[in-house]
Amino acid sequence: MSIPLKTMRDVFIEKLHGLMRERDDIFFLTADFGSPKLDAMIEEFPDNFINVGISEQNLINVSAGLAIEGWNVYAYAIAPFITMRCYEQIRVNLSLLSLERPMNVTLIGVGAGVSYDVSGPTHHCLEDITLMRLLPGFTVLSPSDYVTAEMLPEYSLREKGLKYLRFDSKPHSPIHNAGDIDFKKGFVELKYGEKILLLATGYMVFVALQLHEQLLQVGIKTGVLDIYELSNPDNENLSGIMEKYPHIISMEEGIIGRGGLDSLLSEIIRLHKLDSLLHPVGIKNEYSFAIGSRNFIHNSYGFGIEHIKELIMSIVRS
Repeated sequence: MSIPLKTMRDVFIEKLHGLMRERDDIFFLTADFGSPKLDAMIEEFPDNFINVGISEQNLINVSAGLAIEGWNVYAYAIAPFITMRCYEQIRVNLSLLSLERPMNVTLIGVGAGVSYDVSGPTHHCLEDITLMRLLPGFTVLSPSDYVTAEMLPEYSLREKGLKYLRFDSKPHSPIHNAGDIDFKKGFVELKYGEKILLLATGYMVFVALQLHEQLLQVGIKTGVLDIYELSNPDNENLSGIMEKYPHIISMEEGIIGRGGLDSLLSEIIRLHKLDSLLHPVGIKNEYSFAIGSRNFIHNSYGFGIEHIKELIMSIVRS
């Protein structure tokens, strides 16, 4: 029996659509960005939906207004546009205003990392982890598979506040069982290793699992950990796992050394006085106009799977 491939977007929207049949306080907005699953939601709930057009600033402004009136609001757009095109509005009308007027707003960014591979650097989203982690009051969630994404509608209704969900645009196979996911904890340890831990988020979890299997063939047993809560994971438990490994390789489809996953882990290492050595893997502070497959783009940036494998072999040799 083949395992189905699904997109995070579709399972999330379908689950939220079902919840709209149970409660009348959910409102969905989009910035001229759709899907067949969303079309079905619009047809059944036309009064709970607004397409603001290609106007992400208005998307945030209207979301804030609806949330102040008591709606549970979901705003949906392409990841680089829902974060960077309207960053001032997010900062002022959500992050700042939520300190005075509690609101429940979930921003859904589709196309995290380079998942819109052939659309070029304008549609690649390399900065969102840094930018959204920076804003007070935001929970940043970076799931690796659709099983995790399917659990996010109920979580976002249960846990009030501001959230940013960074979804991959492509269909993938599942990694987790629903029972594995604990959003308070924020991570799942997938594989146990000996000296090297591959600590990844989003699509890079798939790459970490590929590396784990390939390295087993040459007698190297790496740990693999999927971290999907990037704002406030359970640092006590996470540091307890990290301290078992002399070497930690952070893996993200984003710019390293600028406040992303590697910065989160560096802070944990510092606060908990760990002896672990961190090796960040991602995009060095640059942009590439390379157009091609995801693997091609990774290689053009210098963090393809063979690059990471060579890093691991150099650690082993040392």
